[in-house]
Amino acid sequence: MVDPMPTVGLFGLGLIGSAVARRLCAAGFPVVGHDPDASRCAELAGLGGRAGAPRDVWQSDVVFSCVFDTGQLAELIRAAPDCRAVLVSVSTCDPDQMPGLAGQAAAKGITLIEAPVSGTSRALAEGTALLILAGDPGAADRIAPVLDAVATARRHVGPIGNGNRAKLAINLVLGLNRAALAEGLVFAEKLGLDAERFLDLARVSAAQSAVMDSKGAKMARREFSPQGRIAQSAKDFTLILDGAAAAGQGLPFARTYLQMMQAALAAGEGDLDNSAVLLPISRSRPE
Repeated sequence: MVDPMPTVGLFGLGLIGSAVARRLCAAGFPVVGHDPDASRCAELAGLGGRAGAPRDVWQSDVVFSCVFDTGQLAELIRAAPDCRAVLVSVSTCDPDQMPGLAGQAAAKGITLIEAPVSGTSRALAEGTALLILAGDPGAADRIAPVLDAVATARRHVGPIGNGNRAKLAINLVLGLNRAALAEGLVFAEKLGLDAERFLDLARVSAAQSAVMDSKGAKMARREFSPQGRIAQSAKDFTLILDGAAAAGQGLPFARTYLQMMQAALAAGEGDLDNSAVLLPISRSRPE
């Protein structure tokens, strides 16, 4: 007898949540999602899923948390009913809070695992992102078909908390790569070079990086429709610097990057793609 296909719930239907929903609906999983934004719920219906109340989402076998931050994840768990769901947190959260949240979830019968996403929402929608798993490996194995539908690339990095530790370290490297490319493009333009031609040259140079492929055209064309927002990057780098400070480590480049993010937020650019780090850089003047 063939086991029935697991039902899947989603909290949060923003950039990441809608990409997860797209993958799951395309794979034929029954999907129910919840988001306070009615237009996002309508988009889910267009993909083949359905919108529901939180209680409907919690009736699913597997529940994805695609909320903004640690506070929203904590509230989600606080308000959850007793159930037997596996809760998959794909958001970038405070790693030090994850064990406590896992304990709170377990008291309600819920198994919390981490699966923060490395890659843009576009990469996730295309199935090319990486899931960084942490927590109960048995639970991750049990829901492997669901995880496979979301992203075929995944790595398990140990106990709960390690998923977000690894994600923050990766985001540090990735963010600084974005900033380096943005600053290089701004510099090239100020020297009189064409941005797109310079980008083509950089791609075949010793400076080549994957960021040039994922974000280079957006920077060169000043086209910042979001695949990952400035506000999210600012949140992540705040967690990075807080974690480094607690460990007694200074991160001078990360601090400068966060200052650029904060300048973009102050300019009302928080909803732009994180490649828009180019904008505060372009506004900088010699000291």
